[in-house]
Amino acid sequence: MADDINIRDSNGSQLHDGDSVTLIKDLKVKGTSETLKRGTLVKGIRLTDNPGEIECNTKQVKGLVLRTEFLKKA
Repeated sequence: MADDINIRDSNGSQLHDGDSVTLIKDLKVKGTSETLKRGTLVKGIRLTDNPGEIECNTKQVKGLVLRTEFLKKA
């Protein structure tokens, strides 16, 4: 899927399927009343065809899409 696309976090580190990332900013989740706090660890990310987005699951929200500009590799 995203094998040839270079996906990087906010610090420029390359991301791969299955990596763990940390949020660098509090993020409100659209469609819910949840807010993901800064420093939240997200494990087992999945890369998408869009180099600016990853898919993941958190304890609060399943099937979440996050922008890579708000993440750093853990």
